[in-house]
Formats: sequence, C-alpha cells, structure tokens
Amino acid sequence: MRIVVVVQARRSSTRLPGKVLMPLAHRPLLYRMLERVLAARTPSDVVVATTVDRDDDAIVEIAEAAGVACVRGHPTDLLDRHYAAGVARRADVVVKIPSDCPLIDPGVIDRVIDYYEAHADRVDFVSNLHPPTYPDGNDVEAMPLGVLETAWREATAPHEREHTTPFIWERPDRFRIHNVAWGSGLDYSATHRWTIDYAEDYRFLAAVYEALWSETQPIFGLTDVLSLLEARPDIADLNACHAGKGWYRDHLANVATPAAGDVRV
Repeated sequence: MRIVVVVQARRSSTRLPGKVLMPLAHRPLLYRMLERVLAARTPSDVVVATTVDRDDDAIVEIAEAAGVACVRGHPTDLLDRHYAAGVARRADVVVKIPSDCPLIDPGVIDRVIDYYEAHADRVDFVSNLHPPTYPDGNDVEAMPLGVLETAWREATAPHEREHTTPFIWERPDRFRIHNVAWGSGLDYSATHRWTIDYAEDYRFLAAVYEALWSETQPIFGLTDVLSLLEARPDIADLNACHAGKGWYRDHLANVATPAAGDVRV
C-alpha cells in the first residue's frame, strides 16, 4: 500500500498572506511543518501540492530544501490539486494535511494512518475531524485514491472543490466513514488553536517554538505543547481570541455529522 501525504500550500492567503513563509526557528513555517510530517513513522511519500502561480516558486524552493517533492496545479481547486498529486506520486492512499499546522504531532498522523491501514477493506475515509477532538491544527484525513477520484469527477459545489473532501464526508450513505477521536477523552478542538490564520496565531506559534524547539530536539509532541501551555498560560492567551474559529467548524454546524464509527487512540 503506497501512502502519499499531500500537504497543500500556497503563498496567497485571504487572512494572512504569506503565512507559510513566516519564520519559525530560523526556517519558514512550511519547512518546520514538513519536518514534523516527515518525522511520522507511517507515510511512504510526502509531497507538497502548490499552484502554478509564479508567486509559489518560493513554495517549491522550501519543499526542495526539506527534501520533499512538489506538484503544481490549480490555484483554488484543491480537489483537483490533491488528486493530481496522488496520481503523480502513484498513490494507493492519499492523506490530506493542510500546511497551516506547524505543531502537528507526528504521532497523531501515525494513529490515523494506522487505523486506515488496519481497516482498509472496511473504510473509504478516515479522519480525526468528523467530529474533531484534538487541538486545532492536528488535521489528518486518509482515503483511497479511487474514492478521491470519485470526488474529483463528481463534485460540483464550490466548497467541495475548494476544501477537497466534503463531497466524501458529507455522504455517509455512500462512503464508509470513520473518525479517530483523541484517546484522552477530551475535546480541545475549540479551545486550543494551534493553526495559523491571524497575526495572533503567528505570535502563539513563534512563542511555542522558542520555548520547545532546539537543534538537537526539533520534534516535540502534543503533550509537550500542552505542558508548556499549562506552565505558561500567557502563551495560550496570545491567540485565545480566535479559539474555535475555522471553516470546518462553521460548516459542520450547518450539516449533519456523519453517522460513522468512532475510536479513541
């Protein structure tokens, strides 16, 4: 089973332009993000899916510096971009991870992929987002290339093209959907914001990296961040004003939650 992790990235951003190029521990945010994805045990390949726009030449350079391949495609049709990346890298399974998650825990990536691999004959889509429980910024979605191809061929709604996977997870009557919940039994998805859309998010991420990252130990985990925030509530306060914000949460509030199995790992 060839598993390809696709990290979508581009320079343009409505809320915070150039956010993936902002520095964290002397490297661009995207580089630090890829460093963490590459630390996961399970992926067989990692690829950055960026656009054909010349402004995104910088994304290609960062991917190359991290030792990651890059596939270029449609600027706003992310479903097309993910499918093209999966085809180009000969994927059996495509794993979607957005590029604005520079604190993603490699172990969380492994848990979602491990569950998919163990149940590949019984699932069409596995994620930790439907419903979310992990701190926001640990987003992982896995699906066979054939299921992604079905979405690519049939999806027509703008949000289905822009956000890649809604065509799948909004149809539990058609696809076998499963959610991997956080094994702690907690739900920090609306209270702990570890992603980036605002200047306050960047100040939070920079403070976490300043406290936890080092040349000798560049990979720190979810529990390390939680321990830091418990000891340093001033860091948590930096972007607390944006906790709970996000397209997924707003959209999920208006659609039925898939009637899927739920496992805590």
